Amino acid sequence: MNSGTESVKALMQRLGQNAREAATAMARADSGVKNNALQTLAKLLRDNIAALQIDNAKDLERAVANGLSAPMVDRLKLDPKTLETCAVGCEQLAAMPDPIGELTAFKTQASGIKVGQMRVPLGVFGMIYESRPNVTIEAASLAIKSGNACILRGGSEAINSNKALAALVQQALRASGLPETAVQLVPTTDRAAVGELITMPAFVDVIIPRGGKGLIERVSAEAKVPVIKHLDGNCHIYVDDAADLAMALKVCDNAKTQKYSPCNAMESLLVARSVAAEFLPKIAIVFAAKGVEMRADDESAALLQTKSSKASETDWFEEYLAPIISIKVVDGVDAAIAHINHYSSHHTDSIITSDEVAAKKFMREVDSASVMHNASTRFADGFEYGLGAEIGISTDKFHARGPVGIEGLTSLKYVVLGNGEIRS
Repeated sequence: MNSGTESVKALMQRLGQNAREAATAMARADSGVKNNALQTLAKLLRDNIAALQIDNAKDLERAVANGLSAPMVDRLKLDPKTLETCAVGCEQLAAMPDPIGELTAFKTQASGIKVGQMRVPLGVFGMIYESRPNVTIEAASLAIKSGNACILRGGSEAINSNKALAALVQQALRASGLPETAVQLVPTTDRAAVGELITMPAFVDVIIPRGGKGLIERVSAEAKVPVIKHLDGNCHIYVDDAADLAMALKVCDNAKTQKYSPCNAMESLLVARSVAAEFLPKIAIVFAAKGVEMRADDESAALLQTKSSKASETDWFEEYLAPIISIKVVDGVDAAIAHINHYSSHHTDSIITSDEVAAKKFMREVDSASVMHNASTRFADGFEYGLGAEIGISTDKFHARGPVGIEGLTSLKYVVLGNGEIRS
């Protein structure tokens, strides 16, 4: 960008044109070349940990000075563990089969033609995200593996970290003989860039917003291209009548307190009435010791045996992203399912039970992108699902749902094979 001379509109048009051209090259790129780029990127991440943390420290210092909340500051951190996870994610993707060009489901029709499908890249995706700079690597690595090009617009609070990471991505692309414009970071923090990115159907095939509810609502309302989105992460755990309470204690503790800021953290705890008197005092001790504020219905409050506040109607809908949890006693699995389907954001919900019938009922009837049995909601993540990385989590019901990995960034086209057949 020629600072001071190139308008935001011209900048975004240039990035869009570059991406569209790069997408053509990426779509035909050999699997080995793409895998080499991913392996090179993993090495670069490990070799540059110290330098990346210097750039990240600038963002962290500014975030604290600007009064960003503790969860938001936490999301900004690029510590060695986070960078190692990014590197491993790149290597996981490199080791996975390449889905591009895969032919499936061929059937011979009465006419003699053979009809099947081929998996192909979407083309160009635009990614708009806040806070977490590691998303730059997740998005870039998935774009490389899936044969797409992408335009990344990170939050202004992470601009130094994102620029440093994007430079490594482009270095890996160049070293592997792929166009460096296959992954481009929007270099300006001007909010007008978002408005341009989401209204460029000539250059962008899909938009993926990853951030707060306000951002996603704005993108969904104003975009002129398809959007893969989720608005909230109001995740539940239901402790069933037949739960192993020691397991439930361990899982609920992890789901809520392992990290407060992710969208897959538990925000609401439902407990079957028959085990509430035994379980709630135990989990209350855990939460109280870790400073978790408990907002409970009247029945739960009477059983917690520790300080709590009364849950309001809005609490049942809330994604706190903080050490706060809503707690409710329910009649059983049917009541839990009804509560979740009414109040949840359809992200991730889990049941703790030894009753296989109840577990199957819960997983069949809870209308969420991920449903779990005897596991922490914190596992709702592309890396943990073995996808290598994720571009985000979709709570939509078409094309992609749940953690969006390689296949979520591809589409299918029909392929017809013939031998001179004509339609009569």
